[in-house]
Parts: sequence; C-alpha cells; structure tokens
Amino acid sequence: MKDEHRPAQGVGRISPLRSVWYRSRSEARDDVEAGRSIVIPTQSATPPLLQVLRRLALALLVLVATTAIVYADHAGYRDSSDGSVDLLDAAYYATVTLSTTGYGDITPVGDAARLTNILVITPLRVLFLIILVGTTLEVLTERTRQQVRIHRWRARIQDHVVVIGYGTKGRHAVETLVGQGIPRERIVVVDAQRKTATAASDDGLVSVTGDATRSETLLKAELPRAARVIVAPQRDDTATLVTLTARQLNRRATIAAAVREDENAPLLKQSGADTVITTSSSAGRLLGVSMVSPTVARTLEDLMTLGTGLDLVERPVTAEEAGQSPRACADLVVAVVRDKRLLDYTDPRLTELRPGDRVITVTRAVTPDEG
Repeated sequence: MKDEHRPAQGVGRISPLRSVWYRSRSEARDDVEAGRSIVIPTQSATPPLLQVLRRLALALLVLVATTAIVYADHAGYRDSSDGSVDLLDAAYYATVTLSTTGYGDITPVGDAARLTNILVITPLRVLFLIILVGTTLEVLTERTRQQVRIHRWRARIQDHVVVIGYGTKGRHAVETLVGQGIPRERIVVVDAQRKTATAASDDGLVSVTGDATRSETLLKAELPRAARVIVAPQRDDTATLVTLTARQLNRRATIAAAVREDENAPLLKQSGADTVITTSSSAGRLLGVSMVSPTVARTLEDLMTLGTGLDLVERPVTAEEAGQSPRACADLVVAVVRDKRLLDYTDPRLTELRPGDRVITVTRAVTPDEG
C-alpha cells in the first residue's frame, strides 16, 4: 500500500497549469484513470441548442458591426462592377471578408479604409471565426478542462468528509450532513458502482468510482486529507477492510462505521473506527419501543430526522449561557460534553455551564421559510 500511496499523492499536488503543458507517462496514465473514476458535478449546464443560438447571435452581431463600419467609410472602397459601394455591397464585403473568402471584387482603396481593415476588420474576422468554431473547440478542450478541474479540486480539497457507500445509509448520512450545514462540495462519495457514483454526482457531490478496500481508490478521494470518514457499505467484511485501509491512510480523521451485526462492532473498533453503529440492533430496539409506545418511537424518529419537528443537535455554549444552569438555556439540554466526557442532565456536576462546554439540546427544527 505504501508503493501505491506515494505516486498518487504526488499526482494530486501537481500544478494545474503544469499539467496542461507537461506530463510524464505515469502522470498521463493517472490523469486518464482519474478522469474515468472521479466525477465533479457541473455547476451550470447550458443546453446545446442554446449554446448554438448564442454563438449565431454573436456571429450576426459581429457581421452587422462590420457592415456598419464598412458602410460608414464606403467612399474608401471600390467595387469593380459599378465603382460605388452601397449598403448591400458593404454587407457583401463584410460577409466574404469575415469568412476569409475574399473574392477581391470590392477592395479598400482609401488610407482610412485600409487602416480600418488592419485595426478593426482583421480582429473582427478572427473573432468571427472563433465564434463559428466555438463548438468544435469546446469539444476538443473538454478533456483538458476536465483534467484541470480535477487537478484544481485535488489541490484545494482538505478537511472534507468522505462517505464510502451511497446506498440507503450513505444517502441519509449525506442528507444529515447537508442539513447540519456542511456544503455539498465538501463531501466526497466513494462507491464501487458507476451508476451509484453518477447518482451522487447528480446530487451535487464529487464522486469516485472504485473499490474502497484499495488504497488507490481512497487516495483519489483525497482521504489522507479528510477530517471525517463515514463507512457505510453493504457488507460487514467490506466495512472492516475499508476501515483498516482508511485508518492506515489517515491517523487523525474521525471514522464512523455501520455494521449489520453486533458481533462485528468490536472488530470495527479494533480496525480503527471511532464510532460503530449497529443497524440491525438499532432497528430492533426501535421496533421494540414502537410496540410498547408508538408515540415514543415516533419521537425518536423525529429527533433522528434532521429538519422536521424536533432536532437533536450539538453546539458550543454561548457567552450568555456560561455560568448559568443548563435548565436556564432556551433549548432543552439533555447532555453536556466537558473535557471530552459526556455528562447527562442528571449529573450532579452540571450545576452550571462553563466556557468551552458543548451542549446537546433538543430544539425545534427551522423550516426553509423560517431560515
């Protein structure tokens, strides 16, 4: 894994400008592979027909401007057929000149007309050609532009969140992260299925297609520079291997993993996970609560669903709350994190809140209209 680690990190730090002008054979191979596996969502997509219409409008605008310039100095031009240049002749001259056809039947003979051709008509001719072949140039440069975007993203991304697995667990984890204020551009999804990775890209997330148990795939997601990692694959053995690989690549990141069976939870913690969520037992406990008290189950579901009804959130103590009792807070305080220790609201040490404490509160969800 160390051999795979070194070259991939080097490629990630290559200057985007340098990558356009020079690439070694290994860098070119890595760029091609990254272009296949890394998908960066497009911020705004203009329909092709609209792009063509815009270019046609610009071309017509240049043609009209050139015609006006020629007609304004029509005395400086000579038509070999009748000797004079009218508006139609000016439009005809502009058309054949901008298209570089140049039949030679209308020529500039005055000094002002020739100077205008040098300083104005020639730049307009170049602009006209660029507009006409703009679509072709865009297709030819799309690959280079995509590589530059990937290089720029890999150079700038840091302290982001890597979500491994974009199934039901992964999607809901991303929704919760976004609801807590984490921008989508700070979330990277890794999934082995290209269709699933494309769905993540459609949701506005950077996605990486590949086997997350391999370090080279996690390196493409810049996991060594991530601050948090969520491991949510379909299989427990996959989750264990991914956690081991992720912890080897990043010793400081907070890793939260999901497993199906309780017996695999200790293995995940030994592999390097800071938090392990057992989905089957959690679902079983919720089912048991729903049989005893359906309203309690609905309340728990409400608390776990961010943005609806009641939210269970963690936040720092404000300056106004410091020195006061937890019961004096506007929100309902259920626990306090002090010196990395979790104290529930019944703890006798919670006589007052201190600066640096973090409170876990139940608060009413803020709707988009209220926000």
